[in-house]
Amino acid sequence: MVKITAYGVRELEEPYFQRLNTNGFELTYVRELLTHENVGAAADADAVLVRGNCVVDRQNLQQFANWGIKAVFTRSVGYNHMDLQAAADLGITLARVPGYSPYAVAELAFTLGMTMFRHVNLGITQTQQANFIVNDALFSKEIHTATVGIVGAGRIGLTEGKLYQGLGAHVLGYDPYPSAAAEAALDLVELPQLLAQSDIVSIHVPYFPGKNDDLVDADFIKQMKPGAVLINTARGELVNVSAVLAGLDSGQISGYGADVIRDEVAILGQAFASAADLPSAEVQRLLAAYPRVLITPHVGSYTEPALEDMIRISYQNFQDFFATGHTTNEIK
Repeated sequence: MVKITAYGVRELEEPYFQRLNTNGFELTYVRELLTHENVGAAADADAVLVRGNCVVDRQNLQQFANWGIKAVFTRSVGYNHMDLQAAADLGITLARVPGYSPYAVAELAFTLGMTMFRHVNLGITQTQQANFIVNDALFSKEIHTATVGIVGAGRIGLTEGKLYQGLGAHVLGYDPYPSAAAEAALDLVELPQLLAQSDIVSIHVPYFPGKNDDLVDADFIKQMKPGAVLINTARGELVNVSAVLAGLDSGQISGYGADVIRDEVAILGQAFASAADLPSAEVQRLLAAYPRVLITPHVGSYTEPALEDMIRISYQNFQDFFATGHTTNEIK
């Protein structure tokens, strides 16, 4: 029986892991994300399953290799938390989940976009303070008269675009390598045109460390339609926070909604006494800009269909690897 240590498994998720375990794997659940401190939980395992923001660096991979572990898989699409070179040096196979329910992240991005487009964030904050004055800041367009820009028209971006189309919005898309599905469904344009015309801009671009850091910078913000809303459910590293806050202060953009931040490993999964206790000055600045800035704690994929997809595909990855030594979802 293959023994798998799974890190970052919430109590709510355990029944799904158990119900979908048709291969008879022996699972050990670790509530916390993988760190240098809890790596020992995998000492008796044949394989390890992690999630985003786990520390899969050379130090932990070396420890896994010392125990004879040859498979360290992630149940996420992104894998920038994994040291590919170290794994190759140590003879460890890495694998991922190439995709899960695109509605999970798309629905959250759509919800954040509509919340800020209709100024629900401002209205709720006012009424919570017993202020029921209908001021100019609450005046809104209607989405069927607006244009939405999707930057990165993959499965998730395309799904969000279709949600907006269902309400009558004109949806633009930008993708340097668009799929046939994106070409058929969206009005594909160059990025400057998308930014200039869109009332909501939603980012769905994969993050490549050292290559597209701060994709959304001051120049990006400057090109956006005045008063537009910016949504980021991709990666925190893609957005320059100083540029966003400057855009909010100048009125160039009216709101920023995000499900991702930098320094997630040091922040997610923890409750701080106050914003001042956060180990990131950048995140402190974002929180201070509420309600013009809305931050959710990376919950885009935290839905039942997405979870089931992640677990099912991860199990298949392990089944294939231990049967053949390979899986089609290997990271190379």
